[in-house]
Amino acid sequence: MDALYLKVEQALDTIRPYLEADGGNVEIIEITSDKKLKIELMGACKSCNMSHMTMKSGIEETIRRAVPEIIEIISVN
Repeated sequence: MDALYLKVEQALDTIRPYLEADGGNVEIIEITSDKKLKIELMGACKSCNMSHMTMKSGIEETIRRAVPEIIEIISVN
């Protein structure tokens, strides 16, 4: 695992308890060579009608603050 992957994982770990409390989670699918992060919402987050808001205001904000090297965050759901 490279340092960038670990930084993203650590950032996600800070919000996972909130996602898990609602029966969901998030998983890293890929970090491309041009620093685009692909993630997948899991469990209840996958089908929740608030998932777009969770993605934008929760997950993206957390990652951008902790790992500014990431250029773009893409949900593959």
